[in-house]
Amino acid sequence: MIKRKFEKESEGKQNSSNSSMETIETRRVLSRFKSDTGEVLPGGLLDLPTNITVDKLQAICNALLQHEESIPFAFYVNDIEVTDSLENNIDEHFCTSEDVIEIVYQPLAIFKVRAVTRCTGSLEGHKEAVISVAFSPDGTCLASGSGDTTVRFWDIYTQTPHFTCEGHKHWVLYISWSPCGSKLASACKNGMILLWNPKTGEQIGRAMTGHKMWVTSLCWEPFHKNPECQYLVSASKDCDLRVWDTKRAQTVRILSGHTKSVTCVKWGGSGLIYSASQDRTIKVWRAEDGILCRTLEGHAHWVNTLALNVDYVLRTGPFQLGKNADKTDNLLEYAKIQYKSVGEEILVSGSDDFTLFLWKPEKEKKSIARMTGHQQLINDVKFSPDGRIIASASFDKSIKLWESSTGKYIASLRGHVQAVYSIAWSADSRLLVSGSADSTLKVWSMKTKKLSQDLPGHADEVYAVDWSPDGLRVASGGKDKVLRLWQN
Repeated sequence: MIKRKFEKESEGKQNSSNSSMETIETRRVLSRFKSDTGEVLPGGLLDLPTNITVDKLQAICNALLQHEESIPFAFYVNDIEVTDSLENNIDEHFCTSEDVIEIVYQPLAIFKVRAVTRCTGSLEGHKEAVISVAFSPDGTCLASGSGDTTVRFWDIYTQTPHFTCEGHKHWVLYISWSPCGSKLASACKNGMILLWNPKTGEQIGRAMTGHKMWVTSLCWEPFHKNPECQYLVSASKDCDLRVWDTKRAQTVRILSGHTKSVTCVKWGGSGLIYSASQDRTIKVWRAEDGILCRTLEGHAHWVNTLALNVDYVLRTGPFQLGKNADKTDNLLEYAKIQYKSVGEEILVSGSDDFTLFLWKPEKEKKSIARMTGHQQLINDVKFSPDGRIIASASFDKSIKLWESSTGKYIASLRGHVQAVYSIAWSADSRLLVSGSADSTLKVWSMKTKKLSQDLPGHADEVYAVDWSPDGLRVASGGKDKVLRLWQN
C-alpha cells in the first residue's frame, strides 16, 4: 500500500512534465529501513522517489512498525542525517537505480514515559517556602532551595532528607546542578553563591561573592566544553553577569552592558552565553573572552525567561542513554555527539509584553518569529527534549504550545484557575507538567493536547516543578514549605 502510494505520486509528476529536469528530480531508488541496532524492517525493498521528505519517511517507518501512536525518528544514510529530502544524502554515494540504500532510523524518544498519577511522598523539613527544585542530571538525586536559607538533598527512594546545607544568610533563590552531577551551585538574595557536594552535604571551597544584589539565575559551562565542570555563569539584579572559576572561587570576567536587572542566563553548547534583562534586550556574549557579539531587540517590556533547543541535551550531558550510546565509551565524546545531533541552536524568549520571540542567536540579530496570544506576562518557557515543541506558561492561567522551527501556534492548554508558574517536560516529549498558584499540578498529553492528570495535594501555591531525566518521577515545591514526589 505504501509503495503503491508513492508510485502514484511519482507517476502523476512524470506525466505533468516531459522535461529532463523533472525526470531527474523524481528519480527513484530501492531502499530499506534498518534500525540503529541492525535489524531490517519487514516489508522488503521499497521503491522510493529520491525527493521524499523526512515527514514522509516518518509516516512510512511508523506504518511498517505498526505504531498506534506516531513516534518521531531521525534518519541516516552513511551516518549522515537526512534533514530535508533523501536526494541530498544519496547523490554522491549512489549513481544507479540498482543501488539499494539503507536508511537507518533512530527513535528520538528512546522510551515512553508514563504520566504521574499520584503523590508518593511528602518531603517535609523546610521552614519556609520551597523556591526551587531540581533533579540531578542522572535523575538519582533531588535538591531543593528554600526561603529558610538552606539547601537540602533528598533520598528519592526512602523519601527522607540526605543533608541540610547551611551557609546562606538569605533566601536561596536559585539552584543548578553541574552537568557531571558531582556538585550543586546555589545562590541567595545576598548575592552569594555556594557549591555543595551531594554525597556529603558539605560545602565545596569558599563562597563566591561579588554581586552587589541578589542572583537571579545560574548556568554551568556545558560538559562537552569542559568535563571538569569548572566554570559557572551567574546573572544578578545588579545588571551584571559574572563568569566564575569554581575551583578558585574567583570571578574570571564580568559581563557588563545591561542597564537593568538581568533575569535569566543560558550557557549554550557552541561557546556563547545568552542573557535576558529587564532592559528589554537579550545579549549574546562570547564565553571565552566576554566579548559582546550582538544584542537581540524586539520585546516591549521586561524579558523574563529564556530557553534553548539544546537545554535537555546539555542538562543530561553524558547521562542521556540511547541513540548514540554504542558509538563511544568516552563520556566526553558521547556528550559531543549528543550535542551535535541537535543541530543549530535556537533560542526562545518570553516577556512581560505577553509575547515570545524565536531567535537564531549564533548568527542573526533579527528574530525568526514573534509569537502572540498570551493575555498576561510569560513566566516560564521550555523546549521539549526532542526540540520540536515550545511550551510557554503565563499568568493568564494557560500554557501555549508552539512549533519550534517556525513559532507557529499549536494549541492552548487550559485548566488552571490561577497563574502558571513553572513547567517541565517528560524525557520522551510526550507529556508536560505544570505548577500553578492554584496549588495544583497538571499533566498534559501532547497527543491529545488536553489534560491527562489533575494532581491536587499542595496546600498553597506551587512555585517549582521538575521531571526527572529518567522519566520516573516529578518533584514539586511551593509556598506550603513541602516537597512532593509524584509517580505513576
